[in-house]
Amino acid sequence: MEKIRVMVVDDHEMVRRGICAYLETEDDLEVVGEAASGQTAVVMARELKPDVILMDLVMEDGTGVEASERIKRELPEVQIIILTSYIDENLIFPALEAGALSYLLKTSQAHEIADAIRLAVKREAVIEPKVATKMLRKMRDRVEYHPHNELTSRELEVLVLIGEGKTNQEIADELFIGIKTVKTHVSNVLSKLGVEDRTKAAVYAHRNNLV
Repeated sequence: MEKIRVMVVDDHEMVRRGICAYLETEDDLEVVGEAASGQTAVVMARELKPDVILMDLVMEDGTGVEASERIKRELPEVQIIILTSYIDENLIFPALEAGALSYLLKTSQAHEIADAIRLAVKREAVIEPKVATKMLRKMRDRVEYHPHNELTSRELEVLVLIGEGKTNQEIADELFIGIKTVKTHVSNVLSKLGVEDRTKAAVYAHRNNLV
């Protein structure tokens, strides 16, 4: 059986050696190269053309995102698995957008990493559960976004009172603030909601169950 050719990229030598040592015990996997930086990884990928690359995400010479993007642009057939300690959404999404297929944490079991490599050659992704949870939460937040989320607590109070049909003076009396302050809040509310007048702001408040 033809072995799966793997390249390991990590700037920590002990981590890299440990991963390589384990992978070499698997009959169907072959480590064809090691790189300690993203820049070196790009050069070696061109030469070795591995089937799968295990890519560290944060290295001294930059992030694995940049290296992944360059490799996928030049060698789209190479599958990249991010293997990192980070679950920061500011790294997760850029890494996947750069072309990485899977995203694993270094706390993963060795056999899980090996299985992810085997799945990668079939173009099947593996996402660490903690990372998947973070991704789903971010996607849900995007879906559930509403313009009124941008309002301050005071502006939200003003919007609710607008929805109740209150005049500026009535709002000022109820919130114990000056009429000029109310006008400023109303102007901010209209701007943030992207509506033209109080009537549309009131309609917005009712449609979004704020009143």
